[in-house]
Amino acid sequence: MPKKIIMTDRAAPPGGPYSHAVVAGDHVYLAGACPVLPDGTWVRGTFVEQARAAFTNLSRVAEAAGGDLSRAVRVGVYLRDPADFAAMNEVYREFFGTENLPARTTLPVALDGFDIEVDAVLYLGD
Repeated sequence: MPKKIIMTDRAAPPGGPYSHAVVAGDHVYLAGACPVLPDGTWVRGTFVEQARAAFTNLSRVAEAAGGDLSRAVRVGVYLRDPADFAAMNEVYREFFGTENLPARTTLPVALDGFDIEVDAVLYLGD
């Protein structure tokens, strides 16, 4: 089965030569989403504002691929400052709830100029 490329104008434009997501069989691989508006403007506010923007982009790409974040089986969260972990968890609950949660990895990384990036894998099968 060939892969299907997903791009949407409802999320931030990719920051490089990559697709918003790729559908392969019953799985959707969502690229890293950053705190950027669909017009390309960076969200430079508080960590919580940046996190909401990043998760909103992730959600919009999931929808463009025919799913939503409830179909996530794995999420990666990349934080510039590990001290933002608790605040990230609060925003995370807004998008993923508190039950039937995906597996998740949260890592500190050297992000330059922004505080969070998130990616995910969705399962669209039955």
